[in-house]
Amino acid sequence: MLTVLCELLDLALNELLVGKVPACTPGKRGPTSRLQRQIDAVAQLRKSKQRFVSKMLDNLLAQNEEQQSATGRLILSL
Repeated sequence: MLTVLCELLDLALNELLVGKVPACTPGKRGPTSRLQRQIDAVAQLRKSKQRFVSKMLDNLLAQNEEQQSATGRLILSL
């Protein structure tokens, strides 16, 4: 529920809960990216949930890497 509110308000979870705006990355302008807000929200989760999210990301990235490798092999075999 809080993540939906954060998305609607375009705020990171820590901004919503604490009221502080994180320091901007030097050289980067504009609002915080959606991915960065999600990373901030995951950082606020319990360690067990962080590990779950991390495993999901690992699986997704590995799956993507396999697909890219398979595509590369198809291109080379043509």
